[in-house]
Amino acid sequence: MRSAVKYLVCGILQGSVLGPILFIIYVADLVAVVERCGFCLHLYADDTLVYCSCRPPAVHDFQQRLSACLGDVATWMRTNRLQLNTNKTDLLWCFTARRQRQQPQLSELGHMSSVVSPLPWVRDLGIFIDADLSMRIQVQWTVASCFATLRQLRSGQSQRSSTSHLSLHLY
Repeated sequence: MRSAVKYLVCGILQGSVLGPILFIIYVADLVAVVERCGFCLHLYADDTLVYCSCRPPAVHDFQQRLSACLGDVATWMRTNRLQLNTNKTDLLWCFTARRQRQQPQLSELGHMSSVVSPLPWVRDLGIFIDADLSMRIQVQWTVASCFATLRQLRSGQSQRSSTSHLSLHLY
């Protein structure tokens, strides 16, 4: 069976094999914008992760460069008819455990009328990353998820036990 022909003025149909290729071509310049700022970039589908590292004495300069890069990205997005959604923009400052005591005061990143504030943890591709890189939040979330699944299994077992000869015991 064939689908009906549909003429498009712009864009492509969702799910088309051309979608990912055209998206990569569309955002290729974004990579150059971020790299020109001196940062690294990781793209996954429509998620963009910008990252870099610096020594503690250079944090102030690093913040200024990051804020300027945010402005450059926002300009690139406006030029390409996109909008930077600061509500979906996360900022995580990571410090090694031995430097926690001398952690510098970190400020928010300003962009036009919006501000991106540092968070104690972020979620990237389903993994929770906390500022001290301890994975504490990820472990807590995984344990809570496992217990929730165990509770569901246990409640399902008690409902079926009256009609089934098999039993499941969870401790």
